[in-house]
Amino acid sequence: MSVKSCEKLEKSMVALTVEVSAEEFEAAVEKAYRKQRGSIRVPGFRPGKAPRKIIENMYGKGVFYEEAVNEALPDAYTAAVKEQELEVVGYPEVELLDVGKEGFSFKATVAVYPEVTLGQYKGVEAPKAEVSVSDEDVEGRVKEMADRNSRMVSVDDRAVAKGDVANIDFEGFLNGEPFDGGKSDNFDLEIGSGQFVPGFEDQVIGMSISEEKDIDITFPEDYHADLAGKAVVFHVKVNAIKMKEVPALDDEFAKDVSEFDTLEELKKDVREKMLAEREEGAKRAFEDAAMTKVAQGIQADIPDAMIEEQARRFVDNFRMQLQSQGVPYEQYMKMTGMEEEKLLADARVPAEGQVRMDLAIAAIVKAENLEASDEDVEAEYAKMAGQYGMSAEDVKKYLDTAVIKEQIVRSKAVELVAANAVPVKPEEVKAEEPKAEEPAAEEPKPEKPKRTRKKKAEPKPEETPAE
Repeated sequence: MSVKSCEKLEKSMVALTVEVSAEEFEAAVEKAYRKQRGSIRVPGFRPGKAPRKIIENMYGKGVFYEEAVNEALPDAYTAAVKEQELEVVGYPEVELLDVGKEGFSFKATVAVYPEVTLGQYKGVEAPKAEVSVSDEDVEGRVKEMADRNSRMVSVDDRAVAKGDVANIDFEGFLNGEPFDGGKSDNFDLEIGSGQFVPGFEDQVIGMSISEEKDIDITFPEDYHADLAGKAVVFHVKVNAIKMKEVPALDDEFAKDVSEFDTLEELKKDVREKMLAEREEGAKRAFEDAAMTKVAQGIQADIPDAMIEEQARRFVDNFRMQLQSQGVPYEQYMKMTGMEEEKLLADARVPAEGQVRMDLAIAAIVKAENLEASDEDVEAEYAKMAGQYGMSAEDVKKYLDTAVIKEQIVRSKAVELVAANAVPVKPEEVKAEEPKAEEPAAEEPKPEKPKRTRKKKAEPKPEETPAE
């Protein structure tokens, strides 16, 4: 293998022209022959026993060339990338230039990690909110605790009301014919959640157990292409009705949900914890704001492949979130009228924000020569061991040291920026602060992009840690 040229293109793309020698290609052709000879029928020879020359005489010299190129090209590309010391991103577009007895040549165009020029990363101004906890906040949190400790009780003496969970069977019909994704049995629907098409849940209100009813729905014009603007009929049957039974807020409740004997003691503890949470939240928000400003200030010719890869990661994470909630991805997409192409398109802006954030952090790590010492690594292992109820040695079996070191240096970069940032009141943030590349994602966009740290790796014994 020899690299004939390595041309830098726009958007951090590189075009490699690579030649594979006659000797290397001959070895690949021989390998292709041995791999394929069993499937080639030659009169007078048992399957797999015909000599290569006879097969080539019958079918042409190039009979094994395609398979040989498939065998040799990946290794040649990998070797070329290594020789040129390229940090590639994503998969290359490959064009076969020439192939014959003397070998073959190809052109591989691929994105590479961009060169990054840092702007200001020390002394940036970022908003930092002052935090407090009101009596109303405490009451709200205690009510949330009561709600979490509520239980679902069956209701059989009244009809479905807003806030109930109705277990229903439903099937949708378009022009009298069932349509794909419009049927489900024993589906638990929280009335008022907005989970289904507008108008559906409202028409379930008032239905009784075992009652069946046809519901007329017209899908929105911006719905899934197959159903956009269409009038359909859902046949619905109510199987069961459940409602939340919330416990009374008194001393007995405090004893049931905490180590405290009175409701007042519980509220005091709730206030202290809420204040600590908000202080930590303000600290994280300050870090995020400072890092977002730093990320906006970098100069980098970011390849599209990096943004597309991050957008796909957001969508995949969104799919996993749905699955963890017991919602099939395909059914969700159908019932909400969302198409994956739109989801990916919506994810591009936050994806670019995340990519810029990652590039900025990596550049700071390099500029400041940040490293993770052995003591840092051991401390992180010990911390994670405590979080997961495992020994540090067990955590080490499932998490590579390189992963831990990356987490540590990224955290150090963020802490360095935050330690040198200038906190200002939110209302004092300059109105002319750039917004164009600010990563902001709303649902149904998959995920907020302004993470200043990559998600912590978790130990995965037998694929599933104690979560």
